[in-house]
Amino acid sequence: MALAVTVVLAVLAGVARYAGGISDQIAFALATLALAALAWVVSFATEQASYRFGPSVTGVLHSTLGNLPEFFVVLFALDAGQVVVARTAILGSILVNALLVLGLVIIAGAHQTKDGIMRFNPRLPNDTATLLLTASFIIVLAGLASSSHDAASHHLTTISVIGAVAVLTVYVTWLMQYLRSPQAPQEDSGPQRLPPSLSVTLLLVAATASAFVSDWFVHALEPTITTLMISQAFAGLVIVAIAGNAVENIAGVVLAFKGQADLAISVVKNSVAQIAAFLYPALVLVSLLTSTTLTFTLAPVYIGALFGTAVIVWQITGDGEATVFEGTALVAAFVILATVAWFEP
Repeated sequence: MALAVTVVLAVLAGVARYAGGISDQIAFALATLALAALAWVVSFATEQASYRFGPSVTGVLHSTLGNLPEFFVVLFALDAGQVVVARTAILGSILVNALLVLGLVIIAGAHQTKDGIMRFNPRLPNDTATLLLTASFIIVLAGLASSSHDAASHHLTTISVIGAVAVLTVYVTWLMQYLRSPQAPQEDSGPQRLPPSLSVTLLLVAATASAFVSDWFVHALEPTITTLMISQAFAGLVIVAIAGNAVENIAGVVLAFKGQADLAISVVKNSVAQIAAFLYPALVLVSLLTSTTLTFTLAPVYIGALFGTAVIVWQITGDGEATVFEGTALVAAFVILATVAWFEP
């Protein structure tokens, strides 16, 4: 029944997007309902897949399917010469997942425990912090070279290409070890209701559908963004980043609310690691084939935001425990970032 309702809502959202004569308000409402329904399907399919593959493999699978559409969105933006849109989409996804979504996941997960402490395997949070700091290292160096206009600033493309290969090597090395690590037993959250093949297929279909619905949701938001004269920085880093990753983000919160701590953390943390240490470097290399070359050069304020995010995330999740207080601190950090982005052009 729930799947049928999800299909109907997704179809109606698509009709509202492409059919003429339908108001933006109705299109927005249908896209919102379709996103909510798809979020439930993705969280359900992720939970079912974890029975067979464990939190580690399932988290990687979930983040890969969730980030694949974004890869092509950024690639198309680069081919169209929209480098600001491309950078904003990547950076926004990292910061939204690492601060807002992780904070909400911790708050939801901590509320489900008797002592108010969400417990999870600390290895992935520490590994994610290492990957994020490694990616931040090349971004900080490129930003300093660009702002100081030194000799290295004339070779930022070469530096970015070499840095991208180095970061990708680190990510692939980590991923091979991570997927081979012993799998923690599945948290007791009810019986398995789908066979592994069907759960993976459902996750694939739902993640693909969510990419389209997210695009329709953002399109329905555009008139509001224009009317309120919201800056491109705020729209990209906050509104579009949240909307574009809404389904996988909500799925992580739902899993945490169900008491699936390791799986919820795996979903969110794998997404952060993959965007920072795989998606961004891969796009730097692929952009060499497009009309616009992507580098690791960012505005100083966003370099600071990225580095600060890596530090605060490591501090909060590195010990394998987190409380509502710490989750609130992550959400507060995102609110501060959003406030700064509001005044950026």
